[in-house]
Amino acid sequence: MKTFHVHVRVKNLEESINFYNALFAAQPTIQKKDYAKWMLQDPKVNFAISNGHSENGIEHLGIQTESQEELLEVYRNLEKAKGEIFEEGDCSCCYSKSEKSWITDPQGVDWEAFYTYGAATVYGEGRNAKKAPEAMENWSSNEAAECDGSCSV
Repeated sequence: MKTFHVHVRVKNLEESINFYNALFAAQPTIQKKDYAKWMLQDPKVNFAISNGHSENGIEHLGIQTESQEELLEVYRNLEKAKGEIFEEGDCSCCYSKSEKSWITDPQGVDWEAFYTYGAATVYGEGRNAKKAPEAMENWSSNEAAECDGSCSV
């Protein structure tokens, strides 16, 4: 089986190691004065792409769970990471019905923790809303619908 690799440039290695130790509930497999690596078997990876944004690059990273029980475990890890948590709750996003929360790591990368329990016929609701695919090439984030209380960060 192949393993998905993500490498994030960080400002403060020690602060970041503490954050990721809490988020992943694991210690680094390799740790040097300028580098750390976690080889994780759980979670698996869900990789998605979308277009129509004003900037390209990493949109966000996330941990998708297979059950509500696993989601509660990930939520506990978010709390240990000591960042500000945005609880989005039940929502429609990325053509799915999910429950989710968000946290931002020390570098400013948004992390999504979510459990998907169904499909949605639209990209999303509230701030997650986007125009129809044929209009996406002209879409920008400030054209999104106003947040109705069920939107992501």
